[in-house]
Amino acid sequence: MVDLHAAILALGAMLLTALMAWLYSVARRDVSIVDSLWSLLFLLGLAVYLMVSASHGPRALPLLLLVTAWSLRLSLHITIRNHGQPEDRRYQAIRANNQPHFWLKSLYIVFLLQGLLAWVICLPAIAAVSGQTSPGPLDYAGLALWITGMIFETVGDYQLSRFRRSATADGAVLDTGLWRYTRHPNYFGEAVIWWGFYLIALSAGAWWTLFAPLLMTFLLLRVSGVSLLEKDIADRRPDYRDYVRRTNAFLPGRPVNGN
Repeated sequence: MVDLHAAILALGAMLLTALMAWLYSVARRDVSIVDSLWSLLFLLGLAVYLMVSASHGPRALPLLLLVTAWSLRLSLHITIRNHGQPEDRRYQAIRANNQPHFWLKSLYIVFLLQGLLAWVICLPAIAAVSGQTSPGPLDYAGLALWITGMIFETVGDYQLSRFRRSATADGAVLDTGLWRYTRHPNYFGEAVIWWGFYLIALSAGAWWTLFAPLLMTFLLLRVSGVSLLEKDIADRRPDYRDYVRRTNAFLPGRPVNGN
């Protein structure tokens, strides 16, 4: 059973960290730092919960290790990718659409919102570490999903980073490697990771946390992921329209016409 007091303290720590990051973003006039912070909030929330909670189950250490590996890899990747770059164009658009006083509005429409969302999505992991039942088949299925998701996310990010460093023509489109089978292997991998965490939570009896992977999948597909990224990409990369025609947006699949 989830320790409500510990869960609330975890939320408080996540929101406080988001507040401090907001202050730093105001000084820099760049809210892109929230992308590097995003995955670290999950790790912070789970760590605080484990420190405060009265009891832990057999899944506590394995889940902490899984969340740590996912969190640190993703944060490091985004930090390296964004180093020396101007504020992400997505946040530039949000900034332009929320004037005047975006510096203040960004506290709740960017930082506190992401802190709250991270806590909600982290609830399967929090619930799972509290479960006292012995690990079973669902735990191993969840681990298999987590590994699959990490492969898609890590390899997809690496392939895109390598492509960006080597591409010489403006408007070039990556359509090889994992990107041959899905236009967003990294986002697909992210969703699979959190469905893996849910299976582990389900094994621990926390069936009620189903809303968390559903929310993460919705965000990746309709809010901050696929939908937002592809909103104007075809205007900047004309070849992307053909890429859309022959390649699945999210779920991996065989390219149309075998291309």
